[in-house]
Amino acid sequence: MPKLEVNGVAVDDTFAEAFGMRATAVVITAPTRKWARQAAITMTGFATSVIGCGCEAAIDIELSPAQTPDGRPGCRVMIFAISTDELQKQLQNRIGQCVLTSPGSACFAGLDGPNELKLGAALRYFGDGWQISKKFGDRHYWRVPVMDGEFLCEATTGMTKEAVGGGNLLLLAQSSGRALAAAEAAVAAIDRVPGAIMPFPGGVVRSGSKVGGKYKGMSASTNEAFAPTLRGVTKSAIGPEVNAVLEIVIDGETSNAVAAAMKAGIEAVGKLGPDKGATRISAGNYGGKLGKFHYHLKDLLP
Repeated sequence: MPKLEVNGVAVDDTFAEAFGMRATAVVITAPTRKWARQAAITMTGFATSVIGCGCEAAIDIELSPAQTPDGRPGCRVMIFAISTDELQKQLQNRIGQCVLTSPGSACFAGLDGPNELKLGAALRYFGDGWQISKKFGDRHYWRVPVMDGEFLCEATTGMTKEAVGGGNLLLLAQSSGRALAAAEAAVAAIDRVPGAIMPFPGGVVRSGSKVGGKYKGMSASTNEAFAPTLRGVTKSAIGPEVNAVLEIVIDGETSNAVAAAMKAGIEAVGKLGPDKGATRISAGNYGGKLGKFHYHLKDLLP
């Protein structure tokens, strides 16, 4: 039984198990905040899990004109993948299909480092020979003619090999409404942590999974231990008072970012309290055998 708690919310003495990933970031700008967000949201669509999407991506932070290279509203977007080749593929396709196409957009490097991925260096060919190379100091840009003017895109962006994917919190509640309230509180708090993203819809996933399954070819399947409707027919991890479980999955530019995000989420759920949100906080792991990053909840309590 849980022995830890925060403001009356029980906290399991367990850990979230996460994995090493490759990550990159870009800064997308546009004439207005609306269009910067639109390009960023479109680019990060269908990017919830590497299991089926090839990458995991979301908006990290929104940027004011004073924070962007061209003095316009912007968003910093982060993308995570298992390999460098897959990350390059996903980055090129998503910028080409979702940012190049968005009205008034421009794209800049969002991460510095010794490892680089192609941005404009790959997309310049869309210019069909009319593209122009420009250098300002140590920064290299491509200007690609499009129908509303030019698409300005930095030639490359950085990549980190120290990123982490799969940090998580499981929020157990008496009802689906309370579980969602707890999840929304956690998401709002984690949103304020730089360098951490939550790739699932609105930061929340209801279809928590385990590795493998009974059917051939399934790399993941439903986590029956936390499914309330299966409580009476399987080895359940939830008591009779729990009728809904939601999960927050977190990817981070660094391990510290994941830990900070999980800590912020736990604190927010605790502040909401068991009467309005979750009655218990847990985390998903694989016994420590698959991922080298272990985030023990007891070490993250506020």
